Amino acid sequence: MATLGKSISFNSVVLGIFALITASLLAGTYLGTKDRIADAKREVAKRALLEIIPLEQHSNDLLMDTLPVPANFLHTLGLDDEGGDINIAREGDEPIAVIVPAVAPDGYNGDIQLIVGINIDGTLAGVRTISHHETPGLGDKIDLKKSDWILGFNGKSLTNPPPSQWKVKKDKGDFDQFTGATITPRAVVKQVYKTLKYYNEDQERLLKAARKKPAVTHQTSEEANNG
Repeated sequence: MATLGKSISFNSVVLGIFALITASLLAGTYLGTKDRIADAKREVAKRALLEIIPLEQHSNDLLMDTLPVPANFLHTLGLDDEGGDINIAREGDEPIAVIVPAVAPDGYNGDIQLIVGINIDGTLAGVRTISHHETPGLGDKIDLKKSDWILGFNGKSLTNPPPSQWKVKKDKGDFDQFTGATITPRAVVKQVYKTLKYYNEDQERLLKAARKKPAVTHQTSEEANNG
């Protein structure tokens, strides 16, 4: 029995050491890759923002020039309690557009994460789908890589089309649906309209806050190298 007890104790020590080494390796791997993962996510976000407001149309750093979504509008935008940031596009110090995060919660397979670019005059600069779980070949046409359907929002506003027409054509509205998939575009159209309504309600406060906030300009190549 004493030998058995020693054997169990020895095995326990070995397992403990093995677990410690494994945890250390995992921690080291995480620390070694987290910066690269963060950089990759930043690049994805940057590309999406620049698709809506191209570099030549603004003079600031869209990723860094942000304001928080007001808590009282989180539900309107489909966001959870963690909230989100609104990206500001500027020409000089003057805001020219905002890019608002929004989630359509009623996609066919769950949440559809969007960013909605809105010009200062209330017209849509563009909409992009950031994340979704819609059916390949059907609902995934909300992704610009799969279809140009999402470009149909460009230039639209709360009054163009009129509110009664902010629906898919199957519901007697202005927006195309997909063959065999109506739920997905219906959800996106509904949330884009709600995001425009948010901007209409919060525009005065939002633009006032943006003008008070110092612009975050682009880094030059020389500054980036020296930094």
